[in-house]
Amino acid sequence: MNIWGIGSFENEVGVAFAQEVVEDGAFALAEAFDVALDPDNDFLDAEEGHRTLAAAEILVAALTGDTSHITDAPLRAWVASANLTELGPLREVAREALGRVCGSDSALPDLWADSGDTDEWRADVKRLRAALA
Repeated sequence: MNIWGIGSFENEVGVAFAQEVVEDGAFALAEAFDVALDPDNDFLDAEEGHRTLAAAEILVAALTGDTSHITDAPLRAWVASANLTELGPLREVAREALGRVCGSDSALPDLWADSGDTDEWRADVKRLRAALA
């Protein structure tokens, strides 16, 4: 998996997920959160963690109107036209999913610890969680 930064779309999974959201809409966001919180999933692999972070980033952009972290033009267009009534209920599940991404049963904390960028990555996740509060 190619990763070039701590941002939600600074990896190949996040970039691919952006296209998925443009095609499938809110369903893709809900599915990413559901997978992250699936009780039958004992360990959250890096790919699913990155999808969850990208989904949270998109949700935050739609709910707050701040698209500064969205780099894909078609995704920005989707965010601008998103149905906020449909997305609002995802706020709490997104916060829970972000908690799982940062937990001991997720690959991402170790991945970022190995890279030396743990503090920056955790600060970015904290920003997302705060925006969803």
